[in-house]
Amino acid sequence: MPRLLTVHEEVFPLRGTFRISRGSRTEARVLVCEITEGEAIGRGECTPYSRYGETVDDVAAAIAAIGPSIAGGLGREGLQRAMRAGAARNAVDCALWDLEAKLAGKRVWELAGLPEPKPVTTAYTLSVDAPEAMGKSAAEAAARPLLKLKLTGDGEDAARVAAVRANAPEARIIVDANEALTLEQARDIAPALAEARVEMLEQPLHAEQDEALRDVAFPLPLGADESCHDTTTLKRLVGLYQVVNIKLDKTGGLTEALRLREAAQAAGFKVMVGCMLASSLSMAPAHLVAQGADFVDIDGPLLMARDRSPGLRYDGSLVHPPEPDLWG
Repeated sequence: MPRLLTVHEEVFPLRGTFRISRGSRTEARVLVCEITEGEAIGRGECTPYSRYGETVDDVAAAIAAIGPSIAGGLGREGLQRAMRAGAARNAVDCALWDLEAKLAGKRVWELAGLPEPKPVTTAYTLSVDAPEAMGKSAAEAAARPLLKLKLTGDGEDAARVAAVRANAPEARIIVDANEALTLEQARDIAPALAEARVEMLEQPLHAEQDEALRDVAFPLPLGADESCHDTTTLKRLVGLYQVVNIKLDKTGGLTEALRLREAAQAAGFKVMVGCMLASSLSMAPAHLVAQGADFVDIDGPLLMARDRSPGLRYDGSLVHPPEPDLWG
């Protein structure tokens, strides 16, 4: 029976303005790929990201363009060769996984030969603001076990971290610069981060400049996000970073994300599983990759004014595995 692929855009308003070093947003724009075979429908979601040269229109066109190949029998392994890593392949790959599970009457974790997933604890992200405002946000989220805050390189980052730590004394903290720092800034702020018991500094330098990190000692682990996309980018990161952030919109789907997790752990990296701003349909396959990860950041739905229904179940920062009617 032939498979029919369709793609459409959905928009989810955020709880407020979400700010990082390179800009701000008030909504999450996602693309949903649906692949139908008979009565079964598999779904996958992606978030096109301008940092990687992606637009909603271009990614939607790339998804639609692979439709005839999917109808002709192209499967997940062929998809890895037919499409480049990125948001478009992610939506199609995850839709294929979901469809295969529905057709087989099994869960995706069974098809992948993985243990049944357990709940995971996600970070909760504090968007960029003045130190006093971030301290207030931290106080409101102080009961959450893991907080993630954004840095900007504007001279107030140390004050931001101090305010968050003062207002959330028991929480674990990780920080993300989104490529905003220079090497000098990163080295200057690192002692303050270590003093505040920050557990990781994510992507301090621009990905094209991160070779400067080689052989530089830092008092806390460094994480690669924009510098790590799929398994082909992993080898270069040895000696630069200690943690790699796996996002399905970068790997191009669950298939490559699972391979990257295995390769990263074999190479001695700690693993973080992250997300773009998106709904529970994006978080569901990431939840499977997040099993056993050192850091989990799949809080997208917590930052939105509404999630899709049904969505993932969040008990505070504890994220439960997806039910079959959502994905997988």
